[in-house]
Amino acid sequence: MTSPRDGGFAVGPDDDSPNVINVIEVRGLTKRYGTITAVDGIDFTVRRGETAALLGANGAGKTTTIAMVLGLLLPDAGIIKVLGCDMLANRYQALARMNFSSPYVDLPRRLTVRQNLEVFARLYGVAGVAARVREVAAELDMTALLARPSGELSAGQRSRVTLAKALINRPDVLLLDEPTASLDPDTADRIRGYLAAYQARHGTTILLASHNMAEVERMCSTVFIMRDGRIHDRGAPRDLVARYGRANLEEVFLHIVREKAAQ
Repeated sequence: MTSPRDGGFAVGPDDDSPNVINVIEVRGLTKRYGTITAVDGIDFTVRRGETAALLGANGAGKTTTIAMVLGLLLPDAGIIKVLGCDMLANRYQALARMNFSSPYVDLPRRLTVRQNLEVFARLYGVAGVAARVREVAAELDMTALLARPSGELSAGQRSRVTLAKALINRPDVLLLDEPTASLDPDTADRIRGYLAAYQARHGTTILLASHNMAEVERMCSTVFIMRDGRIHDRGAPRDLVARYGRANLEEVFLHIVREKAAQ
């Protein structure tokens, strides 16, 4: 049975069960580019309603991992399950209930913000497109932007519109790649506030990739620290800080990076 929420794809009874506690499950995930192993046999889970982060320096494997969870890249080995669905065998069941946001994703510049959001809403089979666009615009305090051509937006405005695009189908799982990259502190704080408020209202599960330590420490209950394509350590930010005897997550991260450089 399908519904507008599911974007026209059938969702099996096990996939929507409250018993699916681990919304994202990754086992033995590996991705190689020739002789380079970008992601090397990683395992992790993200629980329902949790905000978790893949934290690492550039080239650690964060974005590649996000792309594989989304189904944009095929892994060379491993298992990915989202909402109980095997993403390699049956990914469309889960994709209808997922979305993705990144400041690096551009929108058609000649279309207005409203037109862009309407296009994505229709692609996801959202019922009541016009009403949903108005609703998500109001949630993100961007109603005044709806008539603006997307090519005329500032970086902060584009970030809000990209986030609105990612929320248009009311996703159960939201993947974020560097959600506040290149934003000024005030705009970045607003974006984090919008995400926190949306998650509190809807119970969305969030997995983000970032190298912004303060942001991760503020937003996330679980952190997976990646180094050289592997998960070097994991835990709650406060537990990692205590384990390494450091003042904050940034100092933990710098210790791990410098430890590697010294080897």
